[in-house]
Amino acid sequence: MKNYLAFFLFLSITTASAHGPLPARLTAPSDLVLTGLTDSDTTAGGTARLCEQVTFSRGLRYGESEANVLDVATSATKADTPRPVLLFVAGDTFTGDRGAPDLARQIQDQAMCFAARNDMIGVRVNYRLAPSAVWPVGATDVAAALSWIHGNIDLFNGDAREIVAVGYGAGAFHVATLLAHPELQTEQADVAGVVLISGIYRAGKDASDSVKAYLGADASQYDKRSAFPGILNVDVPIVLAWATDDPAGVAQGETLKKTLCGAGHCPRASLLRNRDGIAAAFGLDGSGDSLAEPTLLLVHQLEARGLP
Repeated sequence: MKNYLAFFLFLSITTASAHGPLPARLTAPSDLVLTGLTDSDTTAGGTARLCEQVTFSRGLRYGESEANVLDVATSATKADTPRPVLLFVAGDTFTGDRGAPDLARQIQDQAMCFAARNDMIGVRVNYRLAPSAVWPVGATDVAAALSWIHGNIDLFNGDAREIVAVGYGAGAFHVATLLAHPELQTEQADVAGVVLISGIYRAGKDASDSVKAYLGADASQYDKRSAFPGILNVDVPIVLAWATDDPAGVAQGETLKKTLCGAGHCPRASLLRNRDGIAAAFGLDGSGDSLAEPTLLLVHQLEARGLP
């Protein structure tokens, strides 16, 4: 197996103790081991070039489970002011083992490098999966990751007031669920904006086996475990996207857009050509479809809020 530079932040701990309790605060960034990707480290086309001058801090623990880890990507060029944060919560399925497949991880690296090269901090969160972790664990893991970001992202020159959560696939459901269910939200788990891509937001009796593994076999519980109606009370800006080759995603996306617009909170919406992953959604595969522009516009609007 190739070495994907899975390096860790050492806080006077050894590799053997890296899965111990998370300290209240990390040490300063000067203690980080920062290395960029190279051509020999990846087989995903374009990742090495996209990630030039981007540094990664990997495997940072935000919770008690071994699956509760996140990666942080920053530009090697230091900014004078704290930078906005893009939190990527991605997943094609609700089930699986604790580690993302190598290719999926490389594709998510591309999205993180997109953030870093556009004057933001990229964060990729790994969360627990069904069948060992069921509803609402995905959402509560996202809440825990957000709490970690609020407490530590300043050490990477990130601005916790400007966190945009980007949910893709199953990750979009977890982000939407967290927003829609205040009882799942923890202290310092708020976001300034969200981007929801090709997600499901209300499961039905025809749910896939993967969805059933997470939500449970009792379909009568699905409505109260969905993003409705709580998502209608969300007061942060939303960017919504779905792919034309994903019939379920089209129906779910159109329903969510129509419902939000009816509640007076109409999101920006984008139609993508295909559902090939989060990097493709940002046009990093050369497809031409891109959420890059509306996402950057959202971030710039959030930054402008702090101007005189």
